[in-house]
Amino acid sequence: MDAKFLDVMSHEGATTIITINAHPASVVNTWNSYVEIHPDDNYLLIPAAGMRSIEHDFETDTTVTLTMGSKAVEGTVGPGAGFHVHGHGEFLASGTAFDAMQAKFPWIREVLKVNIDDIQQKI
Repeated sequence: MDAKFLDVMSHEGATTIITINAHPASVVNTWNSYVEIHPDDNYLLIPAAGMRSIEHDFETDTTVTLTMGSKAVEGTVGPGAGFHVHGHGEFLASGTAFDAMQAKFPWIREVLKVNIDDIQQKI
């Protein structure tokens, strides 16, 4: 994960989570500050209260795309940087990662773990 991506994620903004195997595509949102980044192991953890449409889509295809950005970070052509993250997701309902996230976010029912395939800067 490059420094610019980590800088964007250190600022508040919306993170959008998209799966494309439903018609229409399933789309949910969360906040950048809710996303826990694990750069050494190349995955993200995201608290999930709802996200049932994403979870349902994973029954046939675990491919997921996330978008995130911040206008507080210099982008490719001026103020504002944004990224697409492509990967594969799974929902965790127990275990160490779930327990740690639930301690921070007591309202969750599961944790979305996204194993990252690639990260692309878009702006």
